[in-house]
Amino acid sequence: MSDTTTLTPPPVLGATSPAEAAPAAGAVAAAASKPAGCYHCGLPVPANAKPEWKVHIAGADQAMCCPGCTAVAQTIMDLGQESYYLNRSEYAATAEGAQVLPPELQLYDNADPRFVCRENTSERETTLAVDGIRCAACVWLIEQRLNQLPGVASAQLNVATERLYVRWRSDDCRPGDILAALHTIGYSAYPYDAARHSVQQQQAQRTLGRQLFVAGLSMMQVMMYVAPAYMAEDGTLDENMAQLMRWASLLLTAPAIFYSALPFWRGAWSSLRARALGMDVPVALGIAAAFGASVLATFQGGGEVYYDSVTMFIFLLLCSRYLELRARRKAGAALERLQHALPASATVLADYPASQQGTLVKAAALEVDQVIMIKPGEAVAADCVILQGHTALDLSLLSGESAPIPKQVGDELPGGAINASNMIIARVTQRVQDSTLSNLVKLIDRAGRDKPRIAQWADDVAAWFVLALLLFAVATFGFWFWLDGYNATRAWPIAIAVLVVSCPCALSLATPTALAAGTDRLLRAGVLVTGAQTLETLHRATHIVFDKTGTLTYGRPVLQQTTTLGQMQPDFCLQVAAALDAASAHPLARAIVQAAGEAACASGATADPASTDWHPSVLQEVAGRGVEGVLHERRYRLGNASFVAELSGGVPAHVVPEGATPVYLGAEGQWLACFALHDGIRAEAAGTIDYFRKAGKTVVLLSGDHDALARKVGDQLGISTTIGGYLPDEKLAFVKQLQAGGAVVAMVGDGINDAAVLSAADVSFAMGAGAALAQAHADAVLLSGRIDSVVDSADVAARTMGVIRQNLWWASLYNGVAIPAAALGWLNPWLSGVGMALSSAVVVANALRLRKGA
Repeated sequence: MSDTTTLTPPPVLGATSPAEAAPAAGAVAAAASKPAGCYHCGLPVPANAKPEWKVHIAGADQAMCCPGCTAVAQTIMDLGQESYYLNRSEYAATAEGAQVLPPELQLYDNADPRFVCRENTSERETTLAVDGIRCAACVWLIEQRLNQLPGVASAQLNVATERLYVRWRSDDCRPGDILAALHTIGYSAYPYDAARHSVQQQQAQRTLGRQLFVAGLSMMQVMMYVAPAYMAEDGTLDENMAQLMRWASLLLTAPAIFYSALPFWRGAWSSLRARALGMDVPVALGIAAAFGASVLATFQGGGEVYYDSVTMFIFLLLCSRYLELRARRKAGAALERLQHALPASATVLADYPASQQGTLVKAAALEVDQVIMIKPGEAVAADCVILQGHTALDLSLLSGESAPIPKQVGDELPGGAINASNMIIARVTQRVQDSTLSNLVKLIDRAGRDKPRIAQWADDVAAWFVLALLLFAVATFGFWFWLDGYNATRAWPIAIAVLVVSCPCALSLATPTALAAGTDRLLRAGVLVTGAQTLETLHRATHIVFDKTGTLTYGRPVLQQTTTLGQMQPDFCLQVAAALDAASAHPLARAIVQAAGEAACASGATADPASTDWHPSVLQEVAGRGVEGVLHERRYRLGNASFVAELSGGVPAHVVPEGATPVYLGAEGQWLACFALHDGIRAEAAGTIDYFRKAGKTVVLLSGDHDALARKVGDQLGISTTIGGYLPDEKLAFVKQLQAGGAVVAMVGDGINDAAVLSAADVSFAMGAGAALAQAHADAVLLSGRIDSVVDSADVAARTMGVIRQNLWWASLYNGVAIPAAALGWLNPWLSGVGMALSSAVVVANALRLRKGA
């Protein structure tokens, strides 16, 4: 559809006949008769309208007159409110005489599912994507404005992901009020959607890149015209030529002022409209003062001009903001990858097993117990269990584990994992909305809702810093104005230098950039940080409390040792046992099948115990004893000693490891192997305990298991304080007792009975394979399932806090030295601009070291 397509008048809401509709639709018909009308507001579509100013409505791409109408119309369609256009009686209000919030955005006040009610309360919460985030100043301004709204309980903007989390009381506030407040300070918002947000980010980055290019071009050209004035000695440059240079510089500076500097003008204006002093205010004042004085001197035909300083300052500051933007995107990249990981579609096998003919459907429409086909290279659409085939899964996105994990028939597959090997068929066990990856995304949403205390302190300091800076700049101007006999020739550039050289952004960027880089590094290592205070509190922790089962131990049977009792090779015995146990759900059986799969993967074998060649022709399971089957024309038994002895004869002499459960394999008249399984201590547990002990932390083992068993594990790991036999309420009381004594407690657990104590601890970690309830109450989730990830977290926490302290010291030192130097007249405006840009760049670059582990 071309931009000149006219709008067909829509029917009138509530009209029952064309006769009733005609009078009310007159305004629309009149507007629609224009050669080119905006489908949203009815105004003419300009000839130079951009191709992206279109929205798909009523089955066609409808033309819009501006980005504003495009954004509003797209929001209405995203909300599923197409009926607004089909039933309206007039066009939307235009800017002339329109309300602050376009009436259409009041559709948000409907019970949209993306505005989620908090259970058992009158509070509601949502996640919004905000367009136009330029720097830390925007974060401060938006949070300050929304937190002033009646009924808003909390508003937190994550600078790394550009997502806004708002919680409000439905009796006192409506979603439209929140959007109106954002609108008044120059920002637009919409329910967070990963794909749309990605497009918006790309557009914002391209726009900033164009502004940076124009500013750089203006700076270079202006430098060419001011160079003769700097190099010429007194009297050697003709005054007419100097004036010509001034006019040329003015024309070349104008694009930088009116296009490249738009982010600063908009930021300052938004702050002033909100009656707040944002960090763009001193920047805008500095640019305006230098440019205004230069224009005045140009029109008067003499005096100092600062066109070179203005263009250089704009260029350098845009460079700094471009680097900051790239840094924020990099810091939030891992989180964004999770948002995009789930596939949009899945192949459903409706007639399985009769037919394997697949139908492509939306992943969101998958239902529990549907059978799907997952091809090599595809992402698993939802949590499911394998029905046919074997493969290896790439879990790097979910757990940080780079090595493929073998999976057999009966194994569970988490949504979001990548099928790295063979085609498999699986049965859906959880809908997409409840899948493993979806739950992780929900935890990510929680991760940015609060700020650590040190970040809140930095924001508060930066806000007061701006006010103090403006007052100091006025005082500096007044002093030099008085000192020079009420002559502003020297006072003006010094005051401009004071405004320009300051860097409140460095204070506000010091903490969020470091925290974002640190959490990004941890996520790539398999640790999802969901609490605002996690890294800060972990660094201060004095006691590290571990649960036993599922935390220091695997929490499930694992194969500890294979002892051959005959002439067969261990790998062959394990493969036979896995074939017999392939269809069993018993924990011991699953442990044997998993061990066989890992062994096959490690050796490069391609045999599949679940395939036709390895499927027993006769299989019988005897409850409590074992399983019997015929495989390759030979009868086998797998189970306890008495069950296998009935087929194989007397048990041969052998040694079973202490604490292990033996499972025997035998054939007719022959014993083959003994598999020793136990809930073993994790291989990485000893190193983890040793790390914290050497770091001066008090390590505690707190378990609900029998005290003797807990002490045995504690002794093996060298834990001096081991307590067993504690119920959940006793665990909770123990942690509170430690805290009452001044301890800062970090808790690591996995089970449902750990949820209360995880919530009560100062900082807590839940195992990725543990209960969902435990994860929901923890400050971090160990997606890798490895206990030594807590060590990685402690290491990153220490380095992150070190970087934050370095950044804050640098920002404070820079401002403490640079501002007085500018006030004394030692720095001119352009050199001040260089200092400000470098100050922000140093803070960002220092924070990004955390992503590389430097």
